[in-house]
Amino acid sequence: MKSFIPGAKEIDKRWHVVDAQGKTLGRLATRVARLLTGKDKPIYTPFLDTGDHVIIINAEKIVLTGNKLSEKLYRHHTGYPGGLKEVAAEVLMEKDPEKLIREAVIGMLPKTKLGRAMRKKLRIYKGTQHPHQAQQPQALAL
Repeated sequence: MKSFIPGAKEIDKRWHVVDAQGKTLGRLATRVARLLTGKDKPIYTPFLDTGDHVIIINAEKIVLTGNKLSEKLYRHHTGYPGGLKEVAAEVLMEKDPEKLIREAVIGMLPKTKLGRAMRKKLRIYKGTQHPHQAQQPQALAL
């Protein structure tokens, strides 16, 4: 029996809108990562991008449980000596809530060329408005 490998015409990439209002960050991120990778589809193939496009709205209304808002730190290095920067989740939430969600989702995607292609299908917005009405996205309840 031959293995089925979907071609470009068989891969149906849909658009989904996810409302982040009142949702827990980690639970939302895992569900979105599965949509981006396409693992919920019967034609899922590990080495092909079979995932859907995801639009997240109301990013500023995401919830972090416990003391994560004050204790969780996001670190990055500038590349210069002594250039380790730390930002608390609370500060990042006020300054750039889209980055908070993006970091959580990207951490759950593969760290390869395929993962970078999946990242491009993620769009995050602060408010309820988004410029992707022409793609006719379907609301997804989590």
